[in-house]
Amino acid sequence: MHEEQLDRHPVRCPYCDAPFELLVDRSEGNQETWEDCPRCCAPIQLRIEVSPDGALESVTLGRDDDVL
Repeated sequence: MHEEQLDRHPVRCPYCDAPFELLVDRSEGNQETWEDCPRCCAPIQLRIEVSPDGALESVTLGRDDDVL
């Protein structure tokens, strides 16, 4: 992990709407993963898209039964 490729990205929980920050590691490239909401503990799907030059393009959040 390279610290210069870590981004804090503000998001809102798709369940309880609580705001929180994700720490996104752009060095991993495009990825799909899960993160628990720090407030309600619900499982959140994450789709992270990174451009070929390493820039963060998008972060998509969904409920556990959403199809991302």
